Amino acid sequence: MSFIVGIDGPAGSGKGTIAKNISDILDFIYVDTGAMFRCVTLYMIRNDIKPDEDEKIKSFIKEIKIEQKKENGENRFFLNGEDVSKEIRSPEVSKYSSPYSQNQIIRDEMLNLQRKQGENQNIVMEGRDICTVVFPNADVRIYLDATVEERAKRRVLQNKENGIDTPYDEILKKIKERDYNDSNRKVAPLKYVEGEIYIDTTHMTIEEVTEKIINIIKEKYNK
Repeated sequence: MSFIVGIDGPAGSGKGTIAKNISDILDFIYVDTGAMFRCVTLYMIRNDIKPDEDEKIKSFIKEIKIEQKKENGENRFFLNGEDVSKEIRSPEVSKYSSPYSQNQIIRDEMLNLQRKQGENQNIVMEGRDICTVVFPNADVRIYLDATVEERAKRRVLQNKENGIDTPYDEILKKIKERDYNDSNRKVAPLKYVEGEIYIDTTHMTIEEVTEKIINIIKEKYNK
């Protein structure tokens, strides 16, 4: 048996941080689907494969091996054995991850990998289509949100922690573009659907959001 927690929401809504906290406190497996797509994006950029080159993508997609490991309390991401945790957060990868994530061949491959993570283990998985496509019947379905200005501030701080210095105005513009692209894409668009628990995190601390979701999980988990 497995217990699945799905967390969706736009960029900078706190999905990653909250999911990590929940996994640590409840001893669930944390799955960062956004980082998985970023690893694929990095691979495609390195190999000069465009998002619409389906035949090339089909030829190369099976050569991609993605691993997520916890080292010294941090989640690290490995692309074919190489630690790319910092590289996948670069502005270039951030810019192109949305176009690559819309490719159906890539999505189908990632969907299979993501669903396998939910077999016979308790997981908390975050992304943009977890509760609508990957696990529409997840035991707990959360939609995190916040104002675009607040999300931009958070992303600036996150980038600084990763050694990337990006101006606020530039981040704000990119997040607005990402919101539009994610919400209007034809394949698995980002959207809030009935049955999800909507949480606006704009004026909430990380601890408050974490506690709120853990209480929701415990109530469902113990039934």
